[in-house]
Amino acid sequence: MGEDREAELLAQVPDRLFIGGEWRTAEAGKTLKVYDPATGEVVKEIADASPADGMAALAAADAAFPSWSRTPARERAELLRRAFDLLQERKEEFALLMTIEMGKPLAEARGEVAYGGEFVRWFSEETPRIQGRYGANPEGTGRMIVSQHAVGPCFLITPWNFPLAMATRKIAPALAAGCTVVIKPAELTPLTTLYFVKLLEDAGLPKGVVNVFTTSTSSAVSAPIIADPRLRKLSFTGSTPVGVKLLEQAAGGVLRTSMELGGNAPFVVFDDADLDKAVDGAIAAKFRNIGQACTAANRFIVHRSVVDEFARRVTERVTAFGIGRGTEEGVTIGPLIDDRAVAKADELVTDAVARGADLRTGGKPVDGPGTFYLPTVLSDVQPGSDILREEIFGPVLAIVPFDDEDEAVRIANDTEYGLVSYVYTESLARGQRMIELLETGMMGLNMGVVSNAAAPFGGWKLSGLGREGGAEGIHEYLQTKYTLTPNPF
Repeated sequence: MGEDREAELLAQVPDRLFIGGEWRTAEAGKTLKVYDPATGEVVKEIADASPADGMAALAAADAAFPSWSRTPARERAELLRRAFDLLQERKEEFALLMTIEMGKPLAEARGEVAYGGEFVRWFSEETPRIQGRYGANPEGTGRMIVSQHAVGPCFLITPWNFPLAMATRKIAPALAAGCTVVIKPAELTPLTTLYFVKLLEDAGLPKGVVNVFTTSTSSAVSAPIIADPRLRKLSFTGSTPVGVKLLEQAAGGVLRTSMELGGNAPFVVFDDADLDKAVDGAIAAKFRNIGQACTAANRFIVHRSVVDEFARRVTERVTAFGIGRGTEEGVTIGPLIDDRAVAKADELVTDAVARGADLRTGGKPVDGPGTFYLPTVLSDVQPGSDILREEIFGPVLAIVPFDDEDEAVRIANDTEYGLVSYVYTESLARGQRMIELLETGMMGLNMGVVSNAAAPFGGWKLSGLGREGGAEGIHEYLQTKYTLTPNPF
């Protein structure tokens, strides 16, 4: 029954490109394969776009922009609301689809549907609230009008780890602002985005407003789009090295850019922390999405007086995790996305152990089909270990002891990244100091999960530019115009 349900769902997912309101095959007739990381089996074959397909998608977005940008805000809002309602009706389908193509446990996939849907609902509500201002200039010689306008056609590039939420938190504010869209999902997990665009079509999306292409040659297809003067906005979520290259390309056209890049999140546990809360938060911050999240805690910086007890408790929790395909009952840890992810996790663990870290549990790939890595706890990780500098993106919890507050802050800030930090302390004053001292764009104070559609998501330093979500998110797709009119008196 389960296999029949999966086959029926996969048959409903489009296997073509969506350009100008039409589902079409790739110009060159090429296809790419999508795999289930839990089994290694091909689940669907879809269109593999060429540069010509990418340019056709941009042309469609450009042609649709004048009409869509003049569409009344209430109509744009109602389209997004219809999309939200349809997503609630189809939530089980989207959850299962994400589990098939990405590997996360079904319970977490359901959580992503809820999270991703909130961006659609939030920005449907923000659409009619785009505001300007009017007032006399200080000299009294005229009246100033400040208005907000849609940026223009946008190119959105999303990653593989949150296939729905990364699409909705880019598409929804763009449509709310009056922009048109070309979206390129990751080659590894394109099916959820294709299915979501089909949902938008069912909600009444006008032709050309959202266009999607899938490709195995991302750089070749993306470069001409970014270089084209019709494009006015680039939004990317992914690794910092790729983000830097895209920023270089975007500079030629002085494009508006939003970059949500890598992270190296510190999770600081002070001696006065409630350890029950800290352990719960650690499990959530580290193992959500199998550790494959830019917000995943990377370095657990724990006061020496509680480090042994903290390590004992988290190890006890981790050894009880269920490992397997995300559709199975009791599974906590699904597969990593591919062989390269497994190899990287293993290399980081091996290096840490060689430098003196204590391997408490896990620490190796799982034999058999699929790309699984045992959930791992390392304690007493030594300075200079690669695992303290590089983003893990896997189910590996690395613990570093500290002795005083100044040392904790120094270790936490000792990275070029600054996306999110987590702090556990029962001291209000210390919590306030951490807000001031930790160099991250987001922070969880006695909280292990911070993401929320109503909050601005984004980082400092090499973790990116701009914000997604919250009242700030829609402004990434708006540009400001100032008009001066004569004094009417």
